[in-house]
Amino acid sequence: MNFVPKTEIESRINKFQRQMKKSEMDGALLVLNADVFYFTGTVQNSVLWVPSEGEPVFMVRRSVERGRRESPLAHIVPIKSPRDVPEVLSRFGYTQSGRIGLELDVLPVNTFFFYQKLFPDTKFVDVTPTVKDIRAIKSAYEIEYLREACRTVDNAFREIPMLLHEGMTELELASQFEAVLRRNGHHGYNVMRAFNQGPSIGVTCAGESGGIPSYMDGPLGGPGPTPAFPHGAGWRTIKRNEPIIIDYACTVNGYTVDQTRVFCIGELPDYMVKAFEDAVLIQEEILKLIKPGTPCEEPYLLALELAEKMGYKDSFMGRPGDQVRFIGHGVGLELDENPVFAKGIKTPIIPGMTFALEPKFVFAEGAVGTENTFLMTENGPERLTITPEVITYLK
Repeated sequence: MNFVPKTEIESRINKFQRQMKKSEMDGALLVLNADVFYFTGTVQNSVLWVPSEGEPVFMVRRSVERGRRESPLAHIVPIKSPRDVPEVLSRFGYTQSGRIGLELDVLPVNTFFFYQKLFPDTKFVDVTPTVKDIRAIKSAYEIEYLREACRTVDNAFREIPMLLHEGMTELELASQFEAVLRRNGHHGYNVMRAFNQGPSIGVTCAGESGGIPSYMDGPLGGPGPTPAFPHGAGWRTIKRNEPIIIDYACTVNGYTVDQTRVFCIGELPDYMVKAFEDAVLIQEEILKLIKPGTPCEEPYLLALELAEKMGYKDSFMGRPGDQVRFIGHGVGLELDENPVFAKGIKTPIIPGMTFALEPKFVFAEGAVGTENTFLMTENGPERLTITPEVITYLK
């Protein structure tokens, strides 16, 4: 197993503590797996206390043994239930008053009420923006795992021509593709922070399936195998001369990248070939625009303007009525991190951010487009995904 180095964890905690001091927080209680992993190096049934000054206390219900083996933190304490948290913190000299951060974007209301009763003299505030800002800037350690995930997804996409054949169902292709991803190191699921949006798997849609919207907040939907999971591959048979769009995130060692490519058995209609080329062009124009400090909304507004000029107003980023209002999103331990490229988001794009850009066109007859993962550097975006950006044709 690959354990997160102690120096990496210490650096993250130091940044977090500095930001909490600026926000006049006394500390934070973290329970979301992705955040706990980021600051401890392990995922357990646990509560993590990070004070604005001093050593964190990692309170683990299950499994303490694994927590101690996988995390470099000094204070890893067994608890029988979260009710033990105040007593444990008192033992370490931390008071139960002041301003304490909670992940209010994801914390269930009942859990919030539970902590209110547990800490009656505490004012709870939302620590999520602070955590998201810190996690948005990736270290060299994290970037290497993102590169590894890009190599993994590339290896899998390169096997699609050997898997794909006329007459198979979307689900058959998806299951074989996912098996290749798993053999190469993909966890088998991707974490999303947004409520009811995950865990996601990916999209494998042929022909008109690519034009079916779903509940997921993305330009592609797909029928899914059942109304109980109405997203991605369904039971439709793959035919000749139609677009087969495959949009998958790949998570390796906790870090997620996102990529989309288009395949076809036979030939695509000219308008779909042109739409694919225009999607790639929009992406390249966005990349020319992005510089350190560029506000996140500018790439989206440029993409919207270009798509309308090209005549794709009603098909850009979804079918009419189901079009999403973003062009890209951050990636890392979660598939929906900062930055978000959407109107009204003034956050500057700065070096260390990693994100996916996904210009896509969705028609009744199917979808085409592209998606790649990038690292923001001092010199502009660096493409991390390495699979050739072409329509792959099979006879």
